[in-house]
Amino acid sequence: MTTLTDRPATALLVIDVQNDVVGEAYERDAVVGRIHGLVEKARAAKTPVVWVQHHAEDELVTGTEGWRIVAELEPAADEAIVHKEYGDAFEGTDLEEVLARLGVGRLVVSGAETDACIRSTIHGAFTRGYDTTLVGDAHTAGDKSAWGAPPVDQVIAHTNLYWSFQGAPGRTAAVVDAADVDFG
Repeated sequence: MTTLTDRPATALLVIDVQNDVVGEAYERDAVVGRIHGLVEKARAAKTPVVWVQHHAEDELVTGTEGWRIVAELEPAADEAIVHKEYGDAFEGTDLEEVLARLGVGRLVVSGAETDACIRSTIHGAFTRGYDTTLVGDAHTAGDKSAWGAPPVDQVIAHTNLYWSFQGAPGRTAAVVDAADVDFG
């Protein structure tokens, strides 16, 4: 159970699924397809979908094509879009206010990049009291092996492994496949 006991709702968090973030990402089309399915499932269950969009002065310049959310995914007019400039989507943003207004105490997380913004945000959510479920087959990253990182499939597998064992008083962490996500 969440430590945010006055917030019984769940939200789907879609992090940084932007053209330049996932353009060369591991299994890009399959991951984006699974995220699309999650968005549709959440909407059908009347579960809020919250979009997170990163910007950076030198790479992801606001308003550019690379900054835009991929064409396969379209935020609905009534869905919140949170703009961020740090890895953790809670840092320097209004994400907490958006989730409080929606009564959300449980997050289902998808998006990119596994080894940066996904990792930072799931830890940030958990330490702020949210039950945090990572969708194990709906997050991805670009290849950083040229800089000494493991191959992306191993980064994803490791993140899924350690998050499945995350624990703390009053909170739950889990990893589930997209097909098994239950917004009920």
